[in-house]
Amino acid sequence: MDYQAIRNAAENYLPDMTSFLRDLIRLPGESCGEKETAARILSEMQKLGFDEAGIDKMGNVIGLMGSGNRLIAFDGHIDTVGIGNPENWDFDPYEGYENETEIGGRGASDQLGGVVSAVYGAKIMKDLGLLDARYRVLVSGTVQEEDCDGLCWEYMIREGNIRPEFVVITEPTDGKINRGQRGRMEIRVEVAGVSAHGSAPERGDNAIYKMGEIIGEVKDLNERLKDDAFLGKGTLAVSQIFFSSPSRCAVADMCAISIDRRLTDGETWESALEELRALPAVQKYEAIVSMYEYERASYTDLVYPIECFFPTWVLPEDAACAQATIEAYRGLYGEPIVDKWTFSTNGVSIMGRNNIPCIGFGPGKEAQAHAPNEKTWKEDLVRAAAVYAAIPRIYVEV
Repeated sequence: MDYQAIRNAAENYLPDMTSFLRDLIRLPGESCGEKETAARILSEMQKLGFDEAGIDKMGNVIGLMGSGNRLIAFDGHIDTVGIGNPENWDFDPYEGYENETEIGGRGASDQLGGVVSAVYGAKIMKDLGLLDARYRVLVSGTVQEEDCDGLCWEYMIREGNIRPEFVVITEPTDGKINRGQRGRMEIRVEVAGVSAHGSAPERGDNAIYKMGEIIGEVKDLNERLKDDAFLGKGTLAVSQIFFSSPSRCAVADMCAISIDRRLTDGETWESALEELRALPAVQKYEAIVSMYEYERASYTDLVYPIECFFPTWVLPEDAACAQATIEAYRGLYGEPIVDKWTFSTNGVSIMGRNNIPCIGFGPGKEAQAHAPNEKTWKEDLVRAAAVYAAIPRIYVEV
């Protein structure tokens, strides 16, 4: 393999990648609002000569290069989070900025840059004759990941009959190759009370006071959760609180919390729920512990319900797709670092639910995700596109 030719091709495409990424940043595309972003990605695929390109009924953009029977996929989600408090930004998050080394804007690292590099990685494969009759490459720009990671791939696998041999996840990896992540759950704990006039609270049963005890025990539980040598510790955090009360002058008759639960290797959704149900205050107050369900319509108005459980996954370092990615990086840029993500990705469905191997490599940095003044680095776009271009040929020849 001519690694120098691949590097040169990726460097030559930097102006095109930069222009493409800046166009995507200018299109606000939060979860369930990605229509314009999807259309822009589709037009780029068509311009670059993808053999097939289209948008499925959920709204995912799917492009194919090559004609072989073996399918290798590169996935990047095209939705972003919002901007939060605009005063925390030093620049317009949707106009962004560009200098000699950086591109700024909402989605620059998380994770529009990965989509851009994957699209151009496939183009480089075509330009340099790296596609052959043994395999074809799929590049997906997927929706609703920020809302419900993996839902897009549940739909693509089950309804679209898309099942690659492996998937490269193009989320930001800080220049490393990632082979796993903790899973997560979205849990609700609800406790009932009895309302009464605020002038005589002893006549009621205050649900907020009950929840206060529960929250203290939840906080303590976090310190006792399982630790894993590779993925790290399981965690939980109270992320939201709700109540109902007849008025501000009344005792609350219901209180509920949402819990963000991160699952390390060996933990299950059943064990996570049972840990909470076993808490003394939860039992004392007969609190209801349940898992949320996701039923929000995509921008195409398609609803594909799923429980809010996102499984842990770990790929062995000696897996063929991991070794191919490591070899591609080594040939292009030297010895890589192999690590894992702190956050969650579409791998929760691809490998966590469906046992399709996943490996991660993408432009940008984890710390930029969901942060104000988000940016990515032009050098990262080039490196990712080059590595993507090299992976499939190395994989099929292993």
